[in-house]
Amino acid sequence: MAPVDTLSFKCAVITGGAGGLGKAMAIELIKRGKKVLLAGRTESKLVETTKEIGAAGYYVLDTGNISSIPSFISKITQEHPELDCLINNAGVQKPLRVLEDDEYKFDLAQADQEIDINVRGPMHLTVGLIQQHFNKLEQGAVVMNVSSVLGFIPFSVINPVYNGTKAWLHFFTTNIRQQLEKDESKLKIVEVVPPQVESDLHRDRTNPDDNKKSSGAHALSIEEFMDDVNKGWEANLDTVSAGPGLDVTKQWDEVFGTKLKAMAK
Repeated sequence: MAPVDTLSFKCAVITGGAGGLGKAMAIELIKRGKKVLLAGRTESKLVETTKEIGAAGYYVLDTGNISSIPSFISKITQEHPELDCLINNAGVQKPLRVLEDDEYKFDLAQADQEIDINVRGPMHLTVGLIQQHFNKLEQGAVVMNVSSVLGFIPFSVINPVYNGTKAWLHFFTTNIRQQLEKDESKLKIVEVVPPQVESDLHRDRTNPDDNKKSSGAHALSIEEFMDDVNKGWEANLDTVSAGPGLDVTKQWDEVFGTKLKAMAK
């Protein structure tokens, strides 16, 4: 039994869906006739975006508050039993220097929060929804995890924890996919790998706009990013990237992908 196609689902929930890449993916999926539910921390933004883009509804969820995830899963699956797609998009990026630094002090509490949001949140949502809901759906389901090229090549040395969390998400996604393929599951597991894209991801930096084209950054616009993501979705790829990320993911697969498939047990 093969996994379902990436765009076969009917109803998706997107974490971090009120802005940035999450909002962009929500807009595209709504255009494709999908029912989209938004999840995020700030209710005012969720209300605004839901109205603006025509989402089917929203849920207030802090993915870093792990104890709240079981009740969220229970609530959303009871209210929307047709839910058949999870997009783990929520994430934060903290600039941290290990030696004393007035600008980017390595605050361990902030680092713990970053790990909770970027690692533990997606893990609990993915495993919880697969075990409690998706695996019971006859038609199958889709999980998309949004990682980063920094999880493949950690060239942004100011973000050691972020880079590590995205490397974790890359390997977690890869192994969950392999497990489900061996189990002949209908569940489709997709990794979306953004390169640098114009967004508010750098909001904790001294210059929060240093990932914008206006600041000279070699970043994709959200529109450019979504153009390539759409192509990857339509091609039913397991790994979907954009711009320079296409070369990064291709090179990783050429060097390690074949070995991984041969060695995986």
